[in-house]
Amino acid sequence: MKKRIVILGAGVSGLTTAYWLSKENYEITILEKKDVVGGSMESVLLNGMLFDRGPNSGLETTPLVQQLIEELHLKDKFQYGTKKGNKRYILRDGKLHALPMSPGALVKTKLYSTKGKLRLLAEPFIGRSKDGYYQSIAQFVQRRLGREFLDYTINPFVAGVYAGKPEELSVKSAFPKLYALEENYGGLIVGTVRSIRERKKRKEIAKQSAKMFSFTEGMQALPLAIYKKMKDNIILNAAATSVRKEGNGYLVNYTENGERKSIFADAMLSTIQAFELSEVMRDYDGILSNRLNSIYHPPVMVLFLAYKVADIPVPLDGFGFLIPAIENSSFLGALWNSVIFEDRTPPDTASFTLFVGGSRNADIFTSPIEEIIPKVISEFNEIMKIKTKPDVVEHRFWLKSIPQYNVGYIEHENYFDKFEELNKGFFLSGNFRGGISVGDCIKNSEIVCEKVKEYLNEN
Repeated sequence: MKKRIVILGAGVSGLTTAYWLSKENYEITILEKKDVVGGSMESVLLNGMLFDRGPNSGLETTPLVQQLIEELHLKDKFQYGTKKGNKRYILRDGKLHALPMSPGALVKTKLYSTKGKLRLLAEPFIGRSKDGYYQSIAQFVQRRLGREFLDYTINPFVAGVYAGKPEELSVKSAFPKLYALEENYGGLIVGTVRSIRERKKRKEIAKQSAKMFSFTEGMQALPLAIYKKMKDNIILNAAATSVRKEGNGYLVNYTENGERKSIFADAMLSTIQAFELSEVMRDYDGILSNRLNSIYHPPVMVLFLAYKVADIPVPLDGFGFLIPAIENSSFLGALWNSVIFEDRTPPDTASFTLFVGGSRNADIFTSPIEEIIPKVISEFNEIMKIKTKPDVVEHRFWLKSIPQYNVGYIEHENYFDKFEELNKGFFLSGNFRGGISVGDCIKNSEIVCEKVKEYLNEN
């Protein structure tokens, strides 16, 4: 008799793990509360223009990406970002400055003062921290690279990746590879050089040098391709409500289109969001439920704008721009979609995705969205020197967006490990564990798959 694996959630974590497991002789059932797969990957067409309302792209940090593309027959839809998209801008004093990517560019840039540049040169002489597990990325960067680099590079970068605050995010949990450079090699510059060889051995690519990718139909093309292959294993409109131990496995209670049902699992994997799993686990493990519920997911609005190219005086030659908190803007930054992926709009049109809110500016949503959008557009137009109104305006509001790996997150991580040790055959995955990016989720899916297989083979 086949052993059954029940997976909660049909986002990228749940689907990719299910896909790897489907190659084995298991019976797999995925419960997805929405009527479509993909989780936060939502791709829609607006007047012939593609708008990704969640992740806009992924980084090819693992060979698993190409394996998926090949096996799911997605080569015709797969695309890399343009070379122009490698250039990134930071706003300082109301002006866009290209982020320097070479020593020569660093010398010439006006993004940092002379004092700030000289402070960077001291980095190799800074010692290790003694409190890494409870150190924020702000403390880490200011100690190693100085305040100016924190304000005008790390602060906007953290907002762009996590929609978060560097003063709150744990360097160990949110940026483990950065932390490891100091821990293993004593510094960032030395560590970067020495770690390149080790990464090559693991066939991994650093995020800063990995190729950006997407699909001609948007990021949702990946989960939809897995759904096409595994449709018979996926139950849509099915929300888990509770779990209990039963014999050597688990009984999962859920509702499908409002009807109460249950399913037995020899092994189960949750990949749903932390706050959703918190409710499911409240009666099973109150400590886990409380920990999951305490993970902060800030509100974020994703705003899509489109203009005529002729109305944009600023050269469109980059990925977009990020805004430091010190600039006091009402939004976090903007992606230049039609530059990164040139087929996203008609040739005479340029599209942009702006991000508003996050933990840095969650209070902005005390105002109605109808008031926020015009204010953001006005500020964006001023930065881009645009004097016309956008032709297309669309938004997606996420009340709870990216999980924040805040200082002390190691306590949560340790408990997740303890929970799995005490509840054999119950596995926790998703973007609250092991990284938030698409690449992280894909890479972790293989690790989780092996853990599930090992458990089932032994039991």
